[in-house]
Amino acid sequence: MRIVRIDDEGKKYGVVDGENIFTMDGGLMKSLKIDDVKLLPPCDMTKAVCVGLNYGDHIEEMGDKRPDEPTLFIKPATAAIGPDDYIVIPKMSERVDYEGELAVVIKNTAKDVSEDEAINYVLGYTIANDVTARDLQSKDGQWTRAKSFDTFLPLGPWIETDLDPSNLEIKTYVNGKLKQHSNTKHLIFSVPKLVSFISHIMTLNPGDVILTGTPSGVGPLNSGDVVTIEIEGIGKLTNKVK
Repeated sequence: MRIVRIDDEGKKYGVVDGENIFTMDGGLMKSLKIDDVKLLPPCDMTKAVCVGLNYGDHIEEMGDKRPDEPTLFIKPATAAIGPDDYIVIPKMSERVDYEGELAVVIKNTAKDVSEDEAINYVLGYTIANDVTARDLQSKDGQWTRAKSFDTFLPLGPWIETDLDPSNLEIKTYVNGKLKQHSNTKHLIFSVPKLVSFISHIMTLNPGDVILTGTPSGVGPLNSGDVVTIEIEGIGKLTNKVK
């Protein structure tokens, strides 16, 4: 099942069936064409918990060491935008990068869950772009400012609930040119491991998102660029840059 969140005289959830979206409106089923509605970030989250350095090839290109435990940082909910929304390059940054990632959407409140139980707390999966002001990341020595600007978390186009996250092809294109190409089978820390690990640090609320990390091939975005991330079994997330 594919769950979307749309702006249709207010924010609503719906289910995708082909080119149609079905919503409940006043107790009645309403059918809308996907092309006729505005898609929002597919979940209403309190936070996005992000994992850095979770693909070996990305660790090599960044010159870092393979971590013994997941490396975490947080993006605020205010960074989230939906499909076709603009990524805005902030004036204080001279280098803003794309980072294509698989995102996990939490279903139930998760606290201190085991790896064996972790998948029961997952609603489904969506596509994320962990947009990063790379120059500010290097300048600050920690990642909060570089990761947290408004528009720095494109999400969408929907939540796919029927998916095995362990072997999915992931690609990132900029202006139609392939920039990243990998597979989630190369994740150092698996989805169950991440859900469990994070839940032992902080409570995960329904709608919260976990970004699982990006593969190698990250690079800069410039005004006028179009960035598309494609993940097998989910679809495509496209955003323009200004």
